[in-house]
Amino acid sequence: TQPPAPAGRKKKLTPSPVHVITENHEITLYTPEKVGDAEFLKQLQSLEPDLCITAAYGQYLPKRFLSIPKLGTLNIHPSLLPHYRGAAPVQRCLEAGDDVTGVTILFTVKKMDAGPIVKQVKRPLNGNENAQQILDEMFVQGTNLLLDALPDVFDGRIAFATGANCTPQDDALATEAPKLSAEDSYVDFESSPAATIHNKCRAYAIWPGLWTTVTIGNDLDDVKRIKIISTEILDAQPDLTRVTADITLTKMNKKPYLRVVCGDGSVIGIKEVQPAGKKV
Repeated sequence: TQPPAPAGRKKKLTPSPVHVITENHEITLYTPEKVGDAEFLKQLQSLEPDLCITAAYGQYLPKRFLSIPKLGTLNIHPSLLPHYRGAAPVQRCLEAGDDVTGVTILFTVKKMDAGPIVKQVKRPLNGNENAQQILDEMFVQGTNLLLDALPDVFDGRIAFATGANCTPQDDALATEAPKLSAEDSYVDFESSPAATIHNKCRAYAIWPGLWTTVTIGNDLDDVKRIKIISTEILDAQPDLTRVTADITLTKMNKKPYLRVVCGDGSVIGIKEVQPAGKKV
């Protein structure tokens, strides 16, 4: 697993969940800074693994790593490959407003997320799920798919070396899912439609979140920064007769929300916010 990394406001060194589990169960653990480190690869070689498995590991696996396990390396990837190869597949899928996602079990090759597919399952989207919800769900589903596949992998009915019961990916259909950027997390209601803001809010829910600035009351110099936690599309249709960036506090199902008119006249409802330094 990855080495402990700074987390939270105090940037305290925090071990990964995998790290914590190994300590609680006395499982041998390796935390190389770089997975291509010669000493780590020597340790891995000494284990003589039949199979390696990765899930959201976050490091590129070099050829020297991939040559060690006899049966190859399997990966759980939360997208319908070849769509959304890369670091943020769920986030980019939600940001695009797709109506379906899924999870794929594949063999790892040198090219990122391009290996042959072992198993894949689809998951329809209703347009309101956020990245944390889908990631959690897809890794549980992916784990079950992996467990279903393992007996056939060990028996040779699924084999990386021969391609048995694997489906090669069509590189012509591949799309990329690059890392999210904190620079992209600012929301300008005048330049973005309601659907774009809503989908971005879902996609950026884990990190870095969405934020904007508002003035409260009549003091135009009192600018507040707020984080947008959850939203709902109230009217996706453009209507240029509406007043852009008109914000009103109203209620829906007896719960308060901010009604915001976007630049194209579409309307978004902001259900939860977090002012700077405050709770949601």
